[in-house]
Amino acid sequence: DKPPANPDPGPVPEELLRVPGFISEVMDHCLATAPYPNQVMAFSGALALQAFLAGRKVCDPGDNRTNLYLLGLAHSAAGKDWPRKINTRIAHQIGLSDCVGDRFASGEGIQDALFVNPCTLFQTDEIDGLLQSINKAQDARHENIMGTLLSMYSNANSIFPMRRKAGKEQLGVIDQPCLIVFGTAIPNHYYEALSERMLTNGFFARMLILESGPRPQGQEPRRKEIPHRILATAKWWADFHPGPGDLTQWHPVPRVVEHTEEAKCVLIDARKQADAEYAKAEQRGDPVGTTVWGRANEHIRKLALLHTISCDHLSPRISTEAARWATRFVLHQTRRMLFMAEAHVAETSFEAQC
Repeated sequence: DKPPANPDPGPVPEELLRVPGFISEVMDHCLATAPYPNQVMAFSGALALQAFLAGRKVCDPGDNRTNLYLLGLAHSAAGKDWPRKINTRIAHQIGLSDCVGDRFASGEGIQDALFVNPCTLFQTDEIDGLLQSINKAQDARHENIMGTLLSMYSNANSIFPMRRKAGKEQLGVIDQPCLIVFGTAIPNHYYEALSERMLTNGFFARMLILESGPRPQGQEPRRKEIPHRILATAKWWADFHPGPGDLTQWHPVPRVVEHTEEAKCVLIDARKQADAEYAKAEQRGDPVGTTVWGRANEHIRKLALLHTISCDHLSPRISTEAARWATRFVLHQTRRMLFMAEAHVAETSFEAQC
């Protein structure tokens, strides 16, 4: 028997769910106060919050931004909603509650939300329901959601032209839209909702998917104020507007976070590794593998940037530690996502029925 194309690397190692600084502080608060303290969900929520706070404000030398599509998979009542509540509370206390949404009604709705607040965090539960609707959609509305999600991800360092509206001469534009999605779902429902088309059109490849494993032990929940240190850092981000002049709100000029020389070498090696995996998938004629490995290098750069600004938001510089962590994390998660997709996703409706 020849070995499988995508062997199982196992669940994400616990040490990879730790990023020093702001992300760990938000995680610790979440784990201390949640009725069911779930490490994977707390990490996903804190990472999404950091990505949202830094949206349109920093980039790396390759102009990679902090926009992420994160998906946390956990069974019912396993602690999926607590990180969302904490993110909403923090956003509310620093005056950014307008920039947090919960679910997508339509592609046009996403565009309109980003037109008003170009950096928006959507925290969507039961995202598998949305995917099922897109899969079985007979109407254009759900197709439009998929198209908008794909476009917004790619246009984070560019300009997104709005759709033409009746009675309006001018098309609006969204300058550097930063859409962060923190979705949660039940594992088997999520994989059932995916189709072959979603795996190859780039939607699956744009997501970072984290599975939480068994339900954690419960604890007595405590009402505890958000620590001052977390709020102070979050407020610093809310007030930080890089770039000259008064137009930074409309046309921001993000601060460029440079690499150290060693970190640059680590990231070049990571890119070569992802390219080698892409070439193997290409030789096998594996369209899902090529789509997912094609995005791995971009994910590594984004996460190295997020690790860096979590450690030090005042004078960040991408270090070897940040580059190594991002490389390990993304390579592991990419292999796990491919293994899970291969094991669960049906290519035809007949297979899905089986």
